[in-house]
Amino acid sequence: MLLKLYEKNNNPQDLQQVVDILNDGGLIIYPTDTMYAIGCHGLKERAIERICRIKNIDPRKNNLSIICYDLSSISEYAKVDNNTFKLMKRNLPGPFTFILNGTNKLPKIFRNRKEVGIRMPDNHIIREITPLSDKDCFYIAERHKTEFTYPIHNHAEFELNFCEKAAGVRRIVGDSAEVIGEYDLVLITGKDLEHVWEQNECKSKEIREITIQFSSDLFFKSFIHKNQFDSIRRMLERAQKGLCFPMSAILKVYSMLDTLASENQGFYAVLKFMTILYELSLFEEEVRTLSSSSFAKIDIHSDSRRVQKIQEYINLHYKEEIRLNQLADMVGMTAVSFSRFFKLRTGKNLSDYLIDIRLGFASRLLVDSTMSVAEICYDCGFNNLSNFNRIFKKKKECSPKEFRENYRKKKKVI
Repeated sequence: MLLKLYEKNNNPQDLQQVVDILNDGGLIIYPTDTMYAIGCHGLKERAIERICRIKNIDPRKNNLSIICYDLSSISEYAKVDNNTFKLMKRNLPGPFTFILNGTNKLPKIFRNRKEVGIRMPDNHIIREITPLSDKDCFYIAERHKTEFTYPIHNHAEFELNFCEKAAGVRRIVGDSAEVIGEYDLVLITGKDLEHVWEQNECKSKEIREITIQFSSDLFFKSFIHKNQFDSIRRMLERAQKGLCFPMSAILKVYSMLDTLASENQGFYAVLKFMTILYELSLFEEEVRTLSSSSFAKIDIHSDSRRVQKIQEYINLHYKEEIRLNQLADMVGMTAVSFSRFFKLRTGKNLSDYLIDIRLGFASRLLVDSTMSVAEICYDCGFNNLSNFNRIFKKKKECSPKEFRENYRKKKKVI
């Protein structure tokens, strides 16, 4: 397979394809700061043996090098004293191989050797690939670009994305499409939630983007459910629909985001990242949800059993005619009292809530099915096509046909 990568600003999903190949025991040919090299996952013994067969060398006699992302990851494979560390810090990244005493964490194929070669090339492509490991807490990429070219995509990893000097860019998260200002910070934790930042009317030639991807198991269950992490847990749950943070939140974490990519010590980088998440979680009242729950394919949860019961009923029966009196009877309230109670708990009146649920399901069908717009209209509980088109355009700022075409032109699922 040939995959075109660039010196800078590569699509994280293209890089993830390379990582998937490495994790599956495959080989790659990649650029370093001196020449091209053949590489594999450093812990896949059969892949290492395959490289040795190609090069006709004995892995137990010839020197092999391990590519590391930063100085903090070197200590996992090699023993480094203070003088060596200072020397490496002055010269890496760069075209040097340091021969160091190995640790017991090396692959078995290295175990009979006392020394191992360590490389940290000054090449953006290989340094963007190396951090994407299932043993890492998170992956961060900082890019300076003149345009956005990524397709619509979705992935299992959680993502915090920051854009600067990007006024005019259109941000699409699920069935939400908005034109952003100079600054934009969004958290996405839904694995099925498509998202993209597209160029639109942005004229800036100095766009800066910081993307942080992290696994859902960064906070293991017994940890995230501790009282001190309540606000972070609620934020991650809400972010399944995408969360957009206000300017006040961006200003609060800007200095930490600004320096996170250059943090050399991995442990302190993790602490800084967790601090960023905590500070953002404190803006619970000001943050905005982007996509509808029906489009994002997530279950509704409410701290009110009555509201929970109604929301579950609507999700199951949105195709049918639903009346206020009918729902009020289900929870033993008068229609007037229920209407007031529902708006207080959800922030929307029943009519608007029902429309948003139906539009979410309609948007999902526009993306995932080949049904006609008319078929989708009636299948999602609307009884008038012209009314459906009018409401859809008012809410999404485009017609159902345009919404479908925009997704199909840009969609790429990883």
